Amino acid sequence: MALEFQVLGRDPRCDARRGRMKTSHGVVETPVFMPVGTQASVKSLSPDELEDLGAQMILGNTYHLYLRPGGARIARLGGLHAFMHWDRSILTDSGGFQVFSLAKTRKVEEEGVLFQSHIDGSRHMISPETATEVQMMLGSDIAMCFDECTSYPVTREYALQSLERTIRWSGRCKAVHRKADQALFGIVQGSTFIDLRQSCLERLVEIGFDGYALGSLSVGESKEETLAVLDTVAALMPENRPRYLMGVGAPEDLVEGVRFGVDMFDCVMPTRNARNGMLFTSSGSIQIKNSSHADDAQPIEQGCTCYTCRRFSRGYLRHLFVSRELLAYRLNTIHNLHYYLTLMRNMRTAIEEGRFEEWRRDFYAGRVQIARS
Repeated sequence: MALEFQVLGRDPRCDARRGRMKTSHGVVETPVFMPVGTQASVKSLSPDELEDLGAQMILGNTYHLYLRPGGARIARLGGLHAFMHWDRSILTDSGGFQVFSLAKTRKVEEEGVLFQSHIDGSRHMISPETATEVQMMLGSDIAMCFDECTSYPVTREYALQSLERTIRWSGRCKAVHRKADQALFGIVQGSTFIDLRQSCLERLVEIGFDGYALGSLSVGESKEETLAVLDTVAALMPENRPRYLMGVGAPEDLVEGVRFGVDMFDCVMPTRNARNGMLFTSSGSIQIKNSSHADDAQPIEQGCTCYTCRRFSRGYLRHLFVSRELLAYRLNTIHNLHYYLTLMRNMRTAIEEGRFEEWRRDFYAGRVQIARS
């Protein structure tokens, strides 16, 4: 079996759940956050550093790896795990989000999507079959079905049309998927229309996948609309399969996702924001470039045990950042990923001990942002 999943416990007052997932490359404790390794690399960090931080699974990007260096080349070099020297679990997205973000240079057809490469302008067609075959070449532990990512706002008519296409494409992905040690997840679409989301989920379950994901959220809709989808749809996802919220990743989003029963998350936010000088703390975020940090001898956060906080002051980190030293991106990324992975560990512990709601209240109490009810 490509993937095993079991729910180990729940919080008695909400849908938060503690689980364990087994892939071909080991055990993943859930809820889990997956750092994004777009081009077979989590930017600025080595695989050893990721392991030291406690990363259990990372995400690779099929669109980018398809264009460069190519799925066949990675397969010849031993697959994605050997290629990047990462022996823990990997999830690859299908490339759907990246392709659909190229709105001015792509054309959606029933066969797939015609698009123009952002690298050299060359023309390509990615179909459900192509996306699945490339992911099989990559050899990831979890592959994602090729779906149509809807933008926001979108009419109900187009959301329904897009949903129907996603269902057809999902069936085609499953029909060609033949890698026994790789799981395949379906992606629930339907924009902010709750009944469409429910319908899409029901039809994906009829096809049958190893896990299910919520796609096309955090694409411009309000937080209230995102939470409404999570509140209704997450609990309807199969109990015995992992539930994945794609690309949604502010700390508050992770907390609310866990509250509604989501098991898996990914987002570029901790790594991209690190390179832009935004650092996460328990009381909110700070901009390290601000002049107020120039003479600050304190770490990013008191009590943080990451390498960056144990060794360096805000004043030094600001100096590196404004000087555009490469070390700034590395140290900032170490801290931000440590913050995210520690956040997930703390939530797992709180669920195990049956006190997630108390932990959630404490999480918001210390932050600058107004706590959600």
